[in-house]
Amino acid sequence: MDHVQNQRKIKLVKLLEILRQETDEQHPLTTKELCDKLADIGIPCDRKVLYQDIALLNEEGYEIMILQQGHNKAYYIADRSFSVPELKILIDAVQAASFITESKTADLMDKIASLGGSHEAELLKSSLICFNTRKHSNESIYYNVNALEDAIRNRVKASFCYFDLAEKGKRVFRKKGERYTVEPLALIFNNDNYYLVCFDDKNEDGKATYRVDRMDGVQAEEEPISGTAMDALNTSDFAVYTEQAFAMFGGPAQKVVLEFDESLINPVLDQFGEDVAVRRVRKGVLKAKVSVQVSPTFFGWLAQFPGKMKILSPDELERKYLEHLSAAGLCPANDRGGSA
Repeated sequence: MDHVQNQRKIKLVKLLEILRQETDEQHPLTTKELCDKLADIGIPCDRKVLYQDIALLNEEGYEIMILQQGHNKAYYIADRSFSVPELKILIDAVQAASFITESKTADLMDKIASLGGSHEAELLKSSLICFNTRKHSNESIYYNVNALEDAIRNRVKASFCYFDLAEKGKRVFRKKGERYTVEPLALIFNNDNYYLVCFDDKNEDGKATYRVDRMDGVQAEEEPISGTAMDALNTSDFAVYTEQAFAMFGGPAQKVVLEFDESLINPVLDQFGEDVAVRRVRKGVLKAKVSVQVSPTFFGWLAQFPGKMKILSPDELERKYLEHLSAAGLCPANDRGGSA
């Protein structure tokens, strides 16, 4: 009796798989076609039993639609977890992520496309445009993410070797290949890359970041994170930290007042968020107080807008910015940076 029940369960599972993968409103399968497909995988089924199986699946909430094709009944599943536009967005996000290698990108795209059924999968893949050619080469990225998630979930330390890339993609390990041991707080996706945010009391804001695709030999340790790290985990606003750290990459966090031409309102809001308070100083000129982690990357961003944006405060930061421009040969050191 148990064997018969198990066979029935297997048949229902396989029937549901066929309906999900191979049917939609434009591609229903008739009773005979479903019976033939089950027979092809070694599961005998006649019309009467198939009707009972479809009825049972509908009773369990799977919403299998039935329509009449001449003298035959046909079946399909119309309601899916994801629509085609939703799947397209997911596929494009995978393509855009530089940290996912080319081979794993292809695998993920196939899996996402298959969520729409075989007909929609074919349509999605036939219309794909590959637009990211800056894919990284670290094939252990999935393992890295899995190990780091384990460490974060279990509140334990993580360790790894960390490397930079040299000519021809050669790995140059930092600290002469010695392992880093860190107290992980969160994994954050930003600017096409995955980052690990860790507690680090040596930094002013108590955090340090590492790129996941630059890690090798990642493993979760048995040692729990410290109480201080736990406090940081419970109190950190990672959304704010992401805005500060990843847009400008490293350096001490500071409040900076920028004055800029009103034509730059979109770049400012794109960079610092739409909730940044912007005030009008005079006709055609605005100012905003933003929080950034000051670094050459921040100065490089400012330098895109010569004569249209300047630092109002703090004065020391304005001086450093002018020195940066002078070193780059963009303006004399005694220039006040122009007016917005």
